[in-house]
Amino acid sequence: QVQLVESGGGLVQAGGSLGLSCAASGNIFSISDMAWYRQAPGKQRELVALVTSGGRTNYADTVKGRFTISRDSAKNTVNLQMNSLKPEDTAVYYCGASIQVLARSTFRAYWGQGTQVTVSS
Repeated sequence: QVQLVESGGGLVQAGGSLGLSCAASGNIFSISDMAWYRQAPGKQRELVALVTSGGRTNYADTVKGRFTISRDSAKNTVNLQMNSLKPEDTAVYYCGASIQVLARSTFRAYWGQGTQVTVSS
């Protein structure tokens, strides 16, 4: 079994900062991409930031310059530092990872349970 467990999130005023963390555990052979997604009420889930196993990052245009994604491959963790938060950043944030559980198995996506981020104006 593979689990992704998120921590962090909460309520913050506009202009403030929050950090999210996600730890993957269980029967893990290898992890390729790790990412953060978010879903606001009435909207589709969208990619916020992604980091590859090689450390390359990709950000949604709406968060570039404000959010920073990082990972610790030795610990199977991924973090998201969110600065200069805006009310439109309010959403449930999900950690996702592409994980291989056996040496010859295919990579598949796993998700955390989600954590609420609320930015008040």
